[in-house]
Amino acid sequence: MPVPVPDSVPTSGPAGPSTFDSLGLPRKVLAALVLEDIEVPTPVQEAVIPDALAGHDVLGRARTGSGKTLAFGIPVAARLAGEKSRIHRPRALIIVPTRELAGQVERSLELVARAVKLKVTTVYGGTRYDRQIQQLRQGTDIVVATPGRLQDLIDKGILQTDDVEVTVLDEADHLCDLGFYPAVDELLSLTPEGGQRMLLSATLDGDVDRLVRKHLRNPKVHEVDSGTATVTTMTHHVLVVGGFRDKVGAAVALVEANPRSIVFTRTREGATELRDAFAQAGLQAVDLHGNLTQRVRERNLERFSAGRAQAVVATDVAARGIHVDAVEMVIHFDPPTDPKAYLHRSGRTARAGESGGVVTIVTPRQLGTVVQMQTSAGVVARRHDIRSAPEPMTAAALAESGTTAPLERSRPHRPGVSRPPHAGRRPGRGAPARTGKPAQGTSRYGKPAYGKPAYGKSAGGGSDHGTPTEDTSKRSNKKGRWSKQDRDRRR
Repeated sequence: MPVPVPDSVPTSGPAGPSTFDSLGLPRKVLAALVLEDIEVPTPVQEAVIPDALAGHDVLGRARTGSGKTLAFGIPVAARLAGEKSRIHRPRALIIVPTRELAGQVERSLELVARAVKLKVTTVYGGTRYDRQIQQLRQGTDIVVATPGRLQDLIDKGILQTDDVEVTVLDEADHLCDLGFYPAVDELLSLTPEGGQRMLLSATLDGDVDRLVRKHLRNPKVHEVDSGTATVTTMTHHVLVVGGFRDKVGAAVALVEANPRSIVFTRTREGATELRDAFAQAGLQAVDLHGNLTQRVRERNLERFSAGRAQAVVATDVAARGIHVDAVEMVIHFDPPTDPKAYLHRSGRTARAGESGGVVTIVTPRQLGTVVQMQTSAGVVARRHDIRSAPEPMTAAALAESGTTAPLERSRPHRPGVSRPPHAGRRPGRGAPARTGKPAQGTSRYGKPAYGKPAYGKSAGGGSDHGTPTEDTSKRSNKKGRWSKQDRDRRR
């Protein structure tokens, strides 16, 4: 039975060698790393690789972009080198939460796997079984899989776990966040009890801790990064705008100033609508979310990676596979709901020592919640008002402006746009109450939907602000108030 993990874990990895050459890796693996100009291990690689090569179970905590994939990939390739796997029986399983991450892990592993003549196969849903089954029949050494499709292939007898020597859980916290704990628990139980197991995660609590205590035996624990933001080359910002539709203009300005950006939205539909809004503003953008087929998602990600798109608009789940270098800015169009999600999103920039900015666009009502969430994440963010923000809003310009003091909770107004006569009045004093929601017939980004006029505009004329005018006098009583019939209709 696995021995419980100690409650306290090291805050950093042990002092170790500063080059891969001192880690005792196969010469072919070293040559492959040199060809890719990878000569110095990252802290998580320096901490994890020696224990993994020695055959120990490993529990590693490190942030996104820290080099976790090669931290477990190099030892896996070194352990399996020199032998051939039987058909339908891989010798290593790497379980990941999303299809995009599976593809990313495969590309990273191919670097060292080819050097020692190992085959890597990806297994995930949303695609046909035929190719995956064919590769398993031909014999594959390492399978990178999402839990659902992996379980399907095991149930069908197409993949067998008898020969599995190493099992890795990558981004274990996200696997559990997505509700995969029962599936992962069962999959680990199907692997040989004496096999090596490695778990890498950004956090080590909740269901992740349950997996560790049940399936890892006396693991070597390496907590290279804490659960709060520690990247000194990443700057954090809060940009306060007047209202929801002002957020689109702010996002457009940010992408124009930082033409290699990742923008996060809460929903799939929101990602598509914001991509369309960028296109209307003349920006090249792609979306990435679960409503797209795998082929389209891969095509869109490739366009962004190759620089043919200025921005990718993504949801949290789909973005787990975005590992692209030189991302200038992460934009939280819809603020995340918890510190963990904030740090995962933000980790798409300032990778491998590069600099980057993170901007959360908020309305005055959202400011307090977002600041509290950032504080919990260990983030000190500079705060900006859209009225006084620098132009253009590059990451460098934002880092030199703004304030760390709380902003006044007044409603910012865009420069050059005059306020309506009733601005600031309370409802019932000559202006109808504004709920902050787009009017019926518009999308959440203020664009006309289904051919209907946008907010504040009527097809038959009248005021831009929805107040009674001479064109609507027939619908009001003699005192200039809305009639009961009209009030009922407007509700």
